[in-house]
Amino acid sequence: MPIDWDEKAGIFHLYNNKISYLIQIVHDKYPAHLYWGKRVHALQPSSILAFKRRPFSPTTEPDFPQFSLDTLPQEYPAFGNGDFRSPAYQIRSADGTTVTEFVYDSHEIFQGKHPLKGLPAAYVEDKSEAETLVLTMVDAMLGIGMNLHYTIYRDFDVITRSVSFEHFGSLDVEIHKCMSMSVDIHRSNWDWIHLYGTWGRERHIERRPLNHGIQMISSARGASSHQHNPFVALLAKDTNEEQGDVYGISLVYSGNFQASIEVDPFQTSRLSIGINPFDFTWVLEPGETFQTPEALMVYSSEGLGGMSRTFHKILRERVCRGVYRDKTRPILINNWEATYFNFNEKKLFDLADAAKELGIELFVLDDGWFGHRDNDKSSLGDWYVFKKKLPNGLDGLADYIQKKGLQFGIWVELEMVSPDSDLYRKHPDWCIHVPGRNRTQSRNQLILDLSREDVCNFLIETLTRVFSSAKISYVKWDMNRNMTEVGSAALPPHRQKETAHRYMLGLYRILGKMTKQFPQILFESCSGGGGRFDPGMLYYMPQTWTSDDTDAVERLKIQYGTSLIYPAITMGAHVSDVPNHQVGRITPLLMRCHVAMAANLGFELNIDKLSNDDKKVVMEQIKRYHQIKDIVCFGDLYRLLSPFDGMDTAWMYVSPNQERAGVFYYKTLATPNPPFFRLKLRGLRPCEIYRVNGGEQEYAGDELMNIGLTLPLINRDFYSSVYHIEAFEK
Repeated sequence: MPIDWDEKAGIFHLYNNKISYLIQIVHDKYPAHLYWGKRVHALQPSSILAFKRRPFSPTTEPDFPQFSLDTLPQEYPAFGNGDFRSPAYQIRSADGTTVTEFVYDSHEIFQGKHPLKGLPAAYVEDKSEAETLVLTMVDAMLGIGMNLHYTIYRDFDVITRSVSFEHFGSLDVEIHKCMSMSVDIHRSNWDWIHLYGTWGRERHIERRPLNHGIQMISSARGASSHQHNPFVALLAKDTNEEQGDVYGISLVYSGNFQASIEVDPFQTSRLSIGINPFDFTWVLEPGETFQTPEALMVYSSEGLGGMSRTFHKILRERVCRGVYRDKTRPILINNWEATYFNFNEKKLFDLADAAKELGIELFVLDDGWFGHRDNDKSSLGDWYVFKKKLPNGLDGLADYIQKKGLQFGIWVELEMVSPDSDLYRKHPDWCIHVPGRNRTQSRNQLILDLSREDVCNFLIETLTRVFSSAKISYVKWDMNRNMTEVGSAALPPHRQKETAHRYMLGLYRILGKMTKQFPQILFESCSGGGGRFDPGMLYYMPQTWTSDDTDAVERLKIQYGTSLIYPAITMGAHVSDVPNHQVGRITPLLMRCHVAMAANLGFELNIDKLSNDDKKVVMEQIKRYHQIKDIVCFGDLYRLLSPFDGMDTAWMYVSPNQERAGVFYYKTLATPNPPFFRLKLRGLRPCEIYRVNGGEQEYAGDELMNIGLTLPLINRDFYSSVYHIEAFEK
């Protein structure tokens, strides 16, 4: 896994057993992109970099007029000195101009990977796991150093990139744009894929052809958002789940982002991702450093499935952290859809009693336990127990639940404040706002200004008090609105456009302190469901509430799309009541269980009101889930049938040693007089002998993968089945 430096050719080669990434310093100044893809052992740069004089493409090298930055495939391009394509960065100097000329100065290669100050990032547990290249570029006139950070892992087909700007000059500058990575990929006859949606309909897959010009997704909502996930991929036209080239990038960041692909007239595709430059400016003073978030870059020659499994592995093993990283998660009951705000201690006791009877392991108290909160119109910010509902406090409730043998968890929304709250009445300037402007509300709440150190300190003290008040094993951390009137009373006028990013730095500071101080707590992030499902949050909280939409049919698309990047162990999935509270659909309890069992299983309904038959179904499926939970959490995912293509959905998880698998099949609407159907599996050992659901019938792995598993004829809507496949030794 070394990084080779050929000084004579000016080439850096980052590689492991499966991938290569090559950079050449052209004219001793400009980092050019040569190659990213399957591992190569030898390379002739002259066969990759060809130069031709193009009309209207200017040159910075008068003695070599064929050379132009406008046509050079670059690693981190600028605007203003010859390249007319989208730049990776833009800096405004003290004289008001934005022309820069960063050229290669030096480099450093070292084992391991350094953390990013104040930001989440992929990490190493031992220096031997990775090697890092830092290319230092300098604009001598500005007095700015720009460090391009590249890390390649030994055991993950992943390259991480970020950029830091160091100011050693004498005058302030403004950073207007700073992508975390940019790469110019040869060819333009690609498709591109991204995940779009809205509340209750997150991360649906859209694939479309790449066209000339700029294609872009972004968020300016103060969060990564329900609307677009900070991920995009290029894929060859013939790419499917099993084969084809894919280049995927994901941003380890939870705030405003932009991902774009620009196709130029010479069929080069410029791919970039980073902080959204819209409404962003960062004032960099002499002696200061600005660090961008980190981007994860994945190349796969094994189609979308290969890309996903690589993302899953790096996120699961080297982005997620803490004691729960390598543990399966407890099966929980959340009281929200069972009670909403209308609960008391007895009602919660009844739910806990029923949960224990069914085999549930964790009881979660959702919204409404604090202040005077009987609805969503008050009390956010007043984080003391609502004694009318809980006369014995959180500790009294926790004691009862724990004596039942269950763990106890709570819901919080610490980033928000209600105008009707003691906190807001005391500190009206603590929310994000612009003086003199209207304060737009959403869900009857405003956003606390986490760019302020005093607000962050208050929240750290508050959280410490709340989390220490009872034996709490789980926290659902919610965030139920996006930013408007983005401004801070604590920042001077010329720094107002720093507010949204400073907010994220404040949030990460709080999360870092809380997860370190309370390592025994399993934190689950939430933002009205999946409005902040991103690698940045996973760094602090190893799972995310996937969507507020708990309908089993809708969840098929949501969980399928989410799996494009995120592993099942990071997804929260609950069995809820019917008619479903989001879409009104009635689906069988068995299907609702089977959909939720494909992630971290939980329940969110009046379980104490279930019929005896339904209780039997729940207990049987909880028992079934325990048999396959480790495969779901830590196995390799293979998507078999897409809910975006028809009425059938199927996916399977295979244990790392390929001896066990869990196969999930769902059919939303039945077909009259249907044909027999064989479901072809993947990821098994071809010559291994397997049994299905403990039966006597034996199947060779290649039989199950090439001929398939024959499914029963289905004559009803909303059918589902789960198959546990195990290797059999005679």
